[in-house]
Amino acid sequence: MTSDESSESTATAPADRIRSVSVLGEESRRRMFAFIRRAGRPVTRDEAAASVGISRKLAAFHLDKLVDAGLLRARYGTPGAVRRVGRQPKVYEPTDAQITVSIPERRHQLLADLLLEAVLAQSAGGSAAEAAVTAAGRRGRRLGEGEREAGRPGRLGAERGLTLCEQMLEAYGFEPVRENPTEVRLRNCPFHPLAAKAPELVCGMNHAFLANYLQGLEVSGVEAVLAPTPGECCVQLRPASDSSSRDQPEADG
Repeated sequence: MTSDESSESTATAPADRIRSVSVLGEESRRRMFAFIRRAGRPVTRDEAAASVGISRKLAAFHLDKLVDAGLLRARYGTPGAVRRVGRQPKVYEPTDAQITVSIPERRHQLLADLLLEAVLAQSAGGSAAEAAVTAAGRRGRRLGEGEREAGRPGRLGAERGLTLCEQMLEAYGFEPVRENPTEVRLRNCPFHPLAAKAPELVCGMNHAFLANYLQGLEVSGVEAVLAPTPGECCVQLRPASDSSSRDQPEADG
């Protein structure tokens, strides 16, 4: 699994990202965070406090909030190249987290990753659109297989399978609504407004991603079907028809 796939398979829930961003609402905290990001080295509590003109104790409180939000990491170490005798001070540095919040949820990075993967994997004679759909299906299948391997849920019928699916759908911003025990409607398209510019391509990728996710998770009795609805996702999860096994798109590899 590539690093991009790993980051998508452990997608952070929108609520968690909103909480992380809300931590920066306090001015001193936001200014200290900016100072530490620009420093290019670990920063001590005293340095962080001096950067915004507050006490060391108050700075420690704000820094711990930033650590809890996943925006900073803390450790004991020597700032800069200066070696000191005795206990090392606690220092702070930025994490690699990239937090984006949009309401409603958008997943343009995932779409860009899939299109890049399609370009790199496109075979001679094949169309770019076909390669993109195949890449989306491959990503969905691997995501489903990974979740199945991690959770080992056993046999999944429609109702329990959709309950597991809803967790992924919520994390990816599809805003799932359980219409009935065996049907889920997706109120939001994470790829909007790009889907409106190229609906056939983006909806085809979306369908392949979700259909192969169901297959990778091994959910029986449910299929992903194209059912475009204005203002919503073009795909819905419904009870499988007799021919669903023949109609669902397959991902290569």
